[in-house]
Amino acid sequence: MGAVLRAGVVLAMGWLAVLFCAGAVQAAPGGADTPTQTAYLAGQLRKNPVFISDQIPRAVPRSTAPDFAEEARRLGVPTYVMVLPNTHYGSEATGLLAGVHDRLGRKGLYVTLSPTGLDAVQTYGVSLPGAEDASRATLYELPYDATPREVFRHFVDVLASGHAHQRAEAAHAKYGGSVDELPLLHTDQTAREDQSFATGLAVTGIPLTALLLTLYALRRRRIRRAEAAGDPLRPGRRPATPTKTAFAKRSPAGSRPKGPRASKTASKPGSKTGSEKGGPGGSASGQGAKTRGVGESGGRRTGMLPLVAAAVVLGGLVAFTASQVFDDTTSGDGSRPTAADMRARIDRVASGLRRDPLYVDPESPPALDATERSHLHAKLRALRTPVMIAAVSSNPDDESDGQKDLLAKALHDRLHRNVLIVLAEPSDGGIEVVNYGTRVDSTYLMNRPHYLEYPESADPALGRRLDQLLTYLGKAPTTKSDTPQSDPLAYDPPPAVDPVKEQALPGLFTGDFHPGLTLGVFAALLVTGLVAAGCGTIRVIVTARRRRYGAGGGSGAAHGPHAPERPSLGWLRRAARHDLDALTAALEPMTVPEPTVGAREPVSALPAEAQRRAWECLDAAALLIDGDADGRIDADATPAVLACAIVLARAGRTAIDEPAAARHVCHRNPLHGTARKRTEIRPGGGNPGGTPGGIPGGSARSTADAAGTRGTGGPAGTRHAAGRTRAGSTMWSLPVCEGCRVTPGAVLRLRSQERNGRGAYVPYATLPGPLAALADGAEIDQLTRDVREYFGVH
Repeated sequence: MGAVLRAGVVLAMGWLAVLFCAGAVQAAPGGADTPTQTAYLAGQLRKNPVFISDQIPRAVPRSTAPDFAEEARRLGVPTYVMVLPNTHYGSEATGLLAGVHDRLGRKGLYVTLSPTGLDAVQTYGVSLPGAEDASRATLYELPYDATPREVFRHFVDVLASGHAHQRAEAAHAKYGGSVDELPLLHTDQTAREDQSFATGLAVTGIPLTALLLTLYALRRRRIRRAEAAGDPLRPGRRPATPTKTAFAKRSPAGSRPKGPRASKTASKPGSKTGSEKGGPGGSASGQGAKTRGVGESGGRRTGMLPLVAAAVVLGGLVAFTASQVFDDTTSGDGSRPTAADMRARIDRVASGLRRDPLYVDPESPPALDATERSHLHAKLRALRTPVMIAAVSSNPDDESDGQKDLLAKALHDRLHRNVLIVLAEPSDGGIEVVNYGTRVDSTYLMNRPHYLEYPESADPALGRRLDQLLTYLGKAPTTKSDTPQSDPLAYDPPPAVDPVKEQALPGLFTGDFHPGLTLGVFAALLVTGLVAAGCGTIRVIVTARRRRYGAGGGSGAAHGPHAPERPSLGWLRRAARHDLDALTAALEPMTVPEPTVGAREPVSALPAEAQRRAWECLDAAALLIDGDADGRIDADATPAVLACAIVLARAGRTAIDEPAAARHVCHRNPLHGTARKRTEIRPGGGNPGGTPGGIPGGSARSTADAAGTRGTGGPAGTRHAAGRTRAGSTMWSLPVCEGCRVTPGAVLRLRSQERNGRGAYVPYATLPGPLAALADGAEIDQLTRDVREYFGVH
């Protein structure tokens, strides 16, 4: 009985051994079972603590593993680093870390990175405070174009600083809820195009803008000078006489000056005058004026050459500066894949296909389970046509630049077999079939059902669809020709872009640089136009305000042309220059030997009295403001002196234009011009009509007292009351212009001599000088005599 039992046990064990061996023999053609992703990665980390996938050589070459290891040693704890494609994490990166640690069984810091940055960190069995905070700080502090090597270096820097938590909180507070992006670390193709465009824009725009604005400023300066010598109150109006300023001081009857000052200012009619020296009243020759005009034009053209040269130099400096600032020649962190990096995946997959016609990438999450792999192995053995399946991922960072036809060609070149290569994408389920040398009809392959190429949401999993594809291939007709068939669309595809050339940047002065040059010209014209328009608008506003408020406020301008109530010193100087030039031009025909055709009526045709008054006004005005006889207004001319010169010049013009006009000017504001009416004024400041309009000084003193106190230091202190109508009368009859007769205008106010002529505005009658005499109704002849007597001219 025992022997029988032992024999039965031996027989049963024998049958079990036979069955086991048969199963092993049946499984042998399929090769060893593919390890799981975590097991494969753990095995790689056991060999080297830094593992870089061979599927991303363009982004992270495997040859850069020593750089990661060097950074990891700074942490002082065992560190295991994995750099994988973005699609290789399955559900979560932290779960992958846990699985790898379980398989590896070693304590330390585990880090996973991808081409997009730091994905997860986890410590196992070591104390390393701040690892999670350092990960968060790295996420917020680096831009998205940082490479994995730069990300890991920054992570180590933050963790080693001891302030990981503070930096993480600060970065989260600053960038966590903001959509603003950090400035990029590297220059890419788009950024280089922008740099080239900006450089071209600056190379032409900046120098041309500077040149045009300089020319505009010089032109405005010439216009201002011309207006100062011509008509400062009406910009753009051409002066009637040459613009060089020199005041002709002449009188029809030669007068002898007395005193050192007068000796430089008075001259005889027959002597050389400012007119003969090229002044406004001068008449050297019309041909000379034309020659000067041509010379000035040529001089301006010659003067532009340095400006153009400076603009060219400025453009060169801008280009040189741009080449130093935008000096990047490549994109990325400087790492370049080697030839071994670029062929590593092809060698691995080709080696796997030599052992097994079904190759599943161990770095990727499992795309096929054991049952599906066993079923596919059986169907592959049953096919008449040799078929190889490679379930591997493709991405733009691999050696084939994400092109499956290039991957298939590279595998065929390694295998050297006539075979149908099926490439299955584990991430999205796409299937690609490439025929290399088999007799399967290529048209049949291209017309396969759509679901055997691109999956849809309702399509089954990848394993089921690969099974359907093998069934479809089993029914494939063969060609009648003995010549092997190949896929015309996938055979001999063009090579992928060289990774070194791919990261090389184009030159700064290429591409969009030339459109930038063109646009820079238009930008310069636009900026110059805007500046000119803005300056013109400001000038119009300022001119309007000056006309409205009389260059200083008030409404005096409404009572006469260019007669502000509170003129500024600049306005007085421009108006004095303009009015004296105009008077000089009006008197010029008297010095011309023969009248020209179309010229105005000679002054000699005017009444003798009008000629005398005009010449005396010119001489007196020149004595006041051109004491140095240099043809320029004296720099120390006071507002009262300038206003007096303006009144004299305008009175001289009135004597020429209207010989029968009155010899008085408006006592309220002498700048109003000729007084054609008179008004009764009480010494206390009222008038018969009850309208306020007293003596400009605002004084209740008698006329004699006013005459004796106004104009202290000038000839007005020696004259008698000119405005008294009758002896002992309590009313004053003073000259006024037509406007002030109807509505008394504001009294002319000038700045006092305090603070170098920048004092407060006071009534003109309270200032020293001959001008104060006009407040009491003095005639123009009296004013010219006072001025001549003051300077000792008889």
